[in-house]
Amino acid sequence: MLACGTDYLTETELSRSYLYVYSVWVYLFPLAYIIYSYTFIVKAVAAHEKGMREQAKKMGVKSLRSEEAQKTSAECRLCKVALMTVTLWFVAWTPYFVINWGGMFNKPIVTPLFSIWGSVFAKANAVYNPIVYAISHPKYRAALEKKLPCLACATEGRDGGSDAGSTATAQSTEKAESA
Repeated sequence: MLACGTDYLTETELSRSYLYVYSVWVYLFPLAYIIYSYTFIVKAVAAHEKGMREQAKKMGVKSLRSEEAQKTSAECRLCKVALMTVTLWFVAWTPYFVINWGGMFNKPIVTPLFSIWGSVFAKANAVYNPIVYAISHPKYRAALEKKLPCLACATEGRDGGSDAGSTATAQSTEKAESA
């Protein structure tokens, strides 16, 4: 079988030990690290959001954000992006992992087509990961709408900014224009 990947068909101890180490360092460790990192990023954003709410209470304001921005908080958006990123990474690399382990312990299930699909999924990660980040960032979507309106990635009706500062700036700009 000709494929771009690891040698899971050879039954030597060296080949198997390579696949064990490969599985840990190239799949399990990165997966754990990605989940760990995004967990703490989301926790940090949640703590910041809590601080913003407490600051708003101290100032006697209901919220430091506009009503539109309140609907989709930075915390929610970040959780969605983090979950999507981890899920797509898992979907991309799990077939490769399954092929390696299937090749070591159950050779009949690893057909040439099955082997090729694992490579396709893994390599597709390089394509769709940047797309997820691009479409999840409001300012990037706005710039993309301006440059390529045919892509229909309009930001109208959505949160165009990602923090209270951009909302406050937008409101002060509107007041200045109306005066």
